[in-house]
Amino acid sequence: MKKSNKNHGHKFQSKLQGIIPSAVRDCSTNKFQCTSFSKFESHNKVRIISLGCPKNLIDSEVMGGLLNQSGHQLVDQSSSADIIIVNTCAFINPAKEEAIEEILTLACEKKKNNPRLRIVVAGCLAQRYGWELFAQMPEVDLFIGTGEVGNIVSHINKLNQGKYKRNAVITKPAFLMNHQHQRILSTTAASTYLKISDGCSNRCSYCVIPSIRGAARSRKPDDILQEAEILAARGIKEIIITAQDTTNYGRDLKGRPRLSALLNDMAKIKNVKWIRLLYAHPARVTTELLETIAANEKICRYIDLPIQHIDDDILKAMNRKVTGAKIKEVIAQARQIIPGIALRTSLIAGFPGETPTRFNKLLDFINETKFDHLGVFTYSKEEGTKAASLKSQVSEKEKERRRETIMHEQASISAAINKTLIGSIQEVLIEGKSDRGGYAFMGRCRRQAPEIDGVTYIKGPQYQTGSIVKCKITASDEYDLFCTPIR
Repeated sequence: MKKSNKNHGHKFQSKLQGIIPSAVRDCSTNKFQCTSFSKFESHNKVRIISLGCPKNLIDSEVMGGLLNQSGHQLVDQSSSADIIIVNTCAFINPAKEEAIEEILTLACEKKKNNPRLRIVVAGCLAQRYGWELFAQMPEVDLFIGTGEVGNIVSHINKLNQGKYKRNAVITKPAFLMNHQHQRILSTTAASTYLKISDGCSNRCSYCVIPSIRGAARSRKPDDILQEAEILAARGIKEIIITAQDTTNYGRDLKGRPRLSALLNDMAKIKNVKWIRLLYAHPARVTTELLETIAANEKICRYIDLPIQHIDDDILKAMNRKVTGAKIKEVIAQARQIIPGIALRTSLIAGFPGETPTRFNKLLDFINETKFDHLGVFTYSKEEGTKAASLKSQVSEKEKERRRETIMHEQASISAAINKTLIGSIQEVLIEGKSDRGGYAFMGRCRRQAPEIDGVTYIKGPQYQTGSIVKCKITASDEYDLFCTPIR
């Protein structure tokens, strides 16, 4: 077991100054609303709170499946839980803030209402800061890193032992799920994520993922396809391919299986209706991959292509291993080979060295390229990364101003693109009842990914979740579409 450096906790506290509130132990503050908990019983009622990205969500679903198989009962409410697992993210400061706030809220509830409640902090925050947090948060019973997902049952069982002592188990981040892990799906009955690999070997200068998740390691094609078959048998209509970098898939395996071949084989699974591709690195989007998407009706004409920036000097400082010219070439090729493709990207605003001229270059590119969907993060200075030591850091105020400028421009672009869709016929995957007046249901068309893009609102009769309905788009706004079904 790795032991903490005596001085490291102090450094950690200073690094997260403003993230861990000064009222850590003040459970009387209005910030933490405390609720009552049930008595701790001989059998465990476990609640899993999953934070962060879809990859983290899958880890939570795997842990849920393992606990369910071992006889533990999963519950949705903290008030009925004996054990609460918080599966955390630690990618950037806002993610760390969210995780810390969640943990502190639970710590307050434990202190005031149920001292016998067990709190487990899992995932990326624990992997990155486990021993430091162990020293600062005595209310937390156990910290486990990303390598311990497969061992969750053993950890939970030990919590019941009378002589159990608080612990932090931070091991090598080498866990890789397989199709035998019976995930407890937390997404809608119609759609779910499928993780084809874990870890990352890209070593972007701003990113801590390789140190938290380990080097890229791919699942074997047969294993992935077996999971896809299982998901289809469970009624899943849309499989969303995810990884830290989906286009890096197979490079670490014998024979170097290709992502395009995997997608081709997945499209042959009878009950899978839609396949969607996320996290495609622009340096590795090939003609073969684009042609595969174009040739398969089941594969959505949609690619998530995180470019981060367009200026060559910034891309080099980011260690993105791609040039602005290559990014433009990939986008042009995608639109040529796949007519009507919806492109999503993500950007970083305020990276060190992003001068006003370089920012304006990025802004001009956004206006010229007109992405269908776009998200922006402000640069987060992460300790242990090369970018953290770069000169010409941009102020927080200026980073936020640049982010808001980009999103303002994108809102206009998105509204204009959506307007061109009025009158078109789209397949819509029904996800549930609508909360919008005049529209009974809501769902998504092929050009919309869950949670990160807009939705489609549907007028019409009753539909079951998971139904795919042909609809005519009748109206739109900046991000959402509105439609009526075709009889």
